[in-house]
Amino acid sequence: MYLPLFRLHLFLIFKQQNDTDSNAHTGPSFIVVVAIDFGTTSSGYAYAFTKEPECIHTMRRWEGGDPGVSNQKTPTTILLTPDRKFHSFGYAARDFYHDLDPTESKHWLYLEKFKMKLHTTANLSIDTELHAANGKRVKAIDIFAYALAFFKEQALKELSDQAGAEFDNADIRWVITVPAIWKMPAKQFMREAAYKAGLVPRDNPEQLIIALEPEAASIYCRKLRLHQMIDIGTKTNQNGFSPTENVGAGMTQAKEHVRSKRQSRTFLVENVIGELWSELEEGDRYVVVDCGGGTVDLTVHQIRLPEGHLKELYKASGGPYGSIGIDYEFEKLLCKIFGPDFIDQFKIKRPAAWVDLMIAFESRKRAAAPDRTNPLNINLPFSFIDYYKKFRGHSVEHALRKSNVDFVKWSSQGMLRMNPDAMNALFKPTIDHIIQHLTDLFEKPEVSDIKFLFLVGGFAESPLLQQAVQNMLQGRSRIIIPHDVGLTILKGAVLFGLDPSVIKVRRSPLTYGVGVLNRYVEGKHPPDKMLVKDGTRWCTDVFDTFITCDQSVALGETVKRSYTPAKPSQQVIVIHIYCSEKERVGFISEPGVRKCGTLRLDVTGTESTVVRREIQTLMQFGDTEIRAMAVDVATSRTVKASIDFLSQ
Repeated sequence: MYLPLFRLHLFLIFKQQNDTDSNAHTGPSFIVVVAIDFGTTSSGYAYAFTKEPECIHTMRRWEGGDPGVSNQKTPTTILLTPDRKFHSFGYAARDFYHDLDPTESKHWLYLEKFKMKLHTTANLSIDTELHAANGKRVKAIDIFAYALAFFKEQALKELSDQAGAEFDNADIRWVITVPAIWKMPAKQFMREAAYKAGLVPRDNPEQLIIALEPEAASIYCRKLRLHQMIDIGTKTNQNGFSPTENVGAGMTQAKEHVRSKRQSRTFLVENVIGELWSELEEGDRYVVVDCGGGTVDLTVHQIRLPEGHLKELYKASGGPYGSIGIDYEFEKLLCKIFGPDFIDQFKIKRPAAWVDLMIAFESRKRAAAPDRTNPLNINLPFSFIDYYKKFRGHSVEHALRKSNVDFVKWSSQGMLRMNPDAMNALFKPTIDHIIQHLTDLFEKPEVSDIKFLFLVGGFAESPLLQQAVQNMLQGRSRIIIPHDVGLTILKGAVLFGLDPSVIKVRRSPLTYGVGVLNRYVEGKHPPDKMLVKDGTRWCTDVFDTFITCDQSVALGETVKRSYTPAKPSQQVIVIHIYCSEKERVGFISEPGVRKCGTLRLDVTGTESTVVRREIQTLMQFGDTEIRAMAVDVATSRTVKASIDFLSQ
């Protein structure tokens, strides 16, 4: 039990920008920044040397690849051997798994689209488990650590080859991207996985920065030249295309442009702001919509001149509306035609064939467009046709005839033939979610007069999504899509690693605070909260607010509190941190308030003769992660402080 010093006021300390300890990211100078974009469907890395910050190098081309899919990044797929050792990642994992004999493959552990588990798990912990394709369970922390270790190895090998000597990991600042809507436990989970992977040592946390995906995109978009993007938000012709004529044509042209430039793998960014940015004036606002495989993230930024620093105007919002939603709709369609009992069995008994089927669907999914008239053919693996006949006793063709699905037919070449309307219908629920969210966001007072809307992330390539956003905005903002849109976050994450202080002001996604005892005031406090201790009446469960939901917080700004051990011999003070989505919170027992973490102050080795010791705690909320520092006031000695959001 700890007793805080009572009725403490909130101090906001605005540290000067030249005060070196105000920037938590200062420390040893790094030779290179390596960013890992760990995506739901695809992942990759990029890097830049601190001496050449305008040259961003993207990773070597991956072996393998799919028809109709650019392989600048690799699929986020991982394969473990039957004895749970790491085997391979990306295309290599997928191809090896696919080539295994079905009797053998059921013993191997294959995982894909597993990143979403960190967003959807309510009580995320170090012990959270994932399910492999064969139904077996495996610890999530091991999978994430294996994946990060794979990228560490690839990047170090490439850097060593370039340097002509072994590259030292201590010379690298690592950046890992996460969705802005992720809660603190998920961000901490990624950090723990990075420690486990040996990316950075636990005693040097500054070597790793967690970057928020739409922020990274925003930083990169500041550098855009006119030839590096498509503007579909104006009613005028851009790149020779009228936006209403063909929303996807500019994208096709952009892809060709990118393919021709691909050989170099080096992107030159402006060391000043880009041409588009020069149109922005002090106080102009823009929205970044990051449409990935798993989530869609929306951030609202305002430009601060002359340096072009960014200020977040509204807390990050979004949800699980990424492109994998379309895959789930396709699965639902298959269940409707062939029966959910068969699909469930097929996935477990023939997992590699199921992966094959989803790869075939993926390339057709990318061919969906608003103006498409010819059908889309999806190859059904032979084992699907064969297993269905054994399972049901009749053919796939028979199932299609019997089902009430008009838009899907059987072609004599052994393919599912989908009418374009059927494919578009699979997109509808996911796109509707995104449009609804955008509509709600644009109704907020902070989100008025938006000059640009940047559409980024792999899903932003979809002409169906582009058209829906265009229809929703009705010309209110210009819609900008960077070329090579799937690499925008990766390149922005490198720039963020080079200068983490570029985002000066963020908004708190939640209200944070602790439970304290306050003097009981008759008429103000509820009687059931009264506690009498040594003749004094106290009110229990009072929520002492550190920071409120959607409050602006400057980088380096700290919240200061003082705590005192309950007895002089106490070695560790453990304080529970609570959070809520509500702005005003009175008590920790109110609905919607939940314990989300613990602040731990280790006061061993700071013994003091002072009867009532005061431990001053500083918490930083203006960064992508919450940090804590503490000091023993009597001795001025640093107290080990840590915030844990995982071990609930």
